[in-house]
Amino acid sequence: MRKNLGIAVVGSGRIGSIRARQALTHPCVSFLGVSDIDSESARALADATGAQFHTGDNAAIIGHPEVDAVIVSTPEGEHLLPILQAIELGKPVLVEKPIALSMADADQIIAAADSAGVEVHVGYSRRFKDLRWMLAREQILQGRMGTMTGISARLYNNRGSGLAILRRDREATPVVDALTYYVDIVNWMLDGVTPVEIVARGKRGVLARAGFAVDDVTYAIVTYSDGTVANFTVSYALPENFPVLGHATRFEMVGTEGVLIIDDDHTDQLMCTNKGIPHVYLPGHEVNMVFLNSGTPGDWALGEFHGAIANETRAWLDHLITGKPCHLATPRQARATLETTLGIQLASETGRIVSLPLSR
Repeated sequence: MRKNLGIAVVGSGRIGSIRARQALTHPCVSFLGVSDIDSESARALADATGAQFHTGDNAAIIGHPEVDAVIVSTPEGEHLLPILQAIELGKPVLVEKPIALSMADADQIIAAADSAGVEVHVGYSRRFKDLRWMLAREQILQGRMGTMTGISARLYNNRGSGLAILRRDREATPVVDALTYYVDIVNWMLDGVTPVEIVARGKRGVLARAGFAVDDVTYAIVTYSDGTVANFTVSYALPENFPVLGHATRFEMVGTEGVLIIDDDHTDQLMCTNKGIPHVYLPGHEVNMVFLNSGTPGDWALGEFHGAIANETRAWLDHLITGKPCHLATPRQARATLETTLGIQLASETGRIVSLPLSR
């Protein structure tokens, strides 16, 4: 057990900023440092949060003597180096999903963490969006679903979000960067059962016209080693004014003894205003009609940030302080999810059935 923690946040963008603010509200965090390769972004975040240290040198904040643990919130393709630097110094890591964009990087992270005996957790924050996902997992653990037979997950978002992510990193496709949340959920629900075969198809349109060789919609069927079949659908190409601030999701599980349906489309809380409502993730993007509580990271309310990122960050910090178990994804779970999403993308691009594990 510890009474005080020093936290470094590497990457001062949207999610890094939220993580930094959440760290500062934790009663056991006594030091916060932030960094970004854009030193002005780091300075702005430090000014906004009251962080004690900021720098444009990521290695400097990771190695700071007051830092005990590191949050890596860089773009997806830049996770490897800061994770390895933290591991080398024996500092636990929370990294945003996906763990990496290649299997080689994921394997390097796992090998380094295992060798050094350093904990790495991966931020699949859907697990922490209110109680619904953990409650679903509880029903499986209690045997109320019987033997799982089929799962379906559908994810929609607007093209503004899709294009913002692709402009940040062209390899962070809707499948690898967004559907990954729900592949993680399915793999988590089927804990210990591995995906073995993938069929997927997609069609291109508005994202391709914007210069990205990415499907507007992707449909996939993934078969697991016990015969369970999962259907995944993702589209990050809905109109700009589609009334969500993040994910619109439908999730269903069918077992021999029960069925569980999670409606996460947020259609139960609709607001329309002439004033415009700011987007949690897209600066400057406003909509006049919106499903409230649909922001993927969470939402600001009465001066505090609530939702998935806040819940997940607190759970990780509590784990560091008390040692109690936390339900964040492990590097091996994140690797399995990455391999599945890469397999879905490959199956869609080639039109072939893809077997897992992926061949080297």
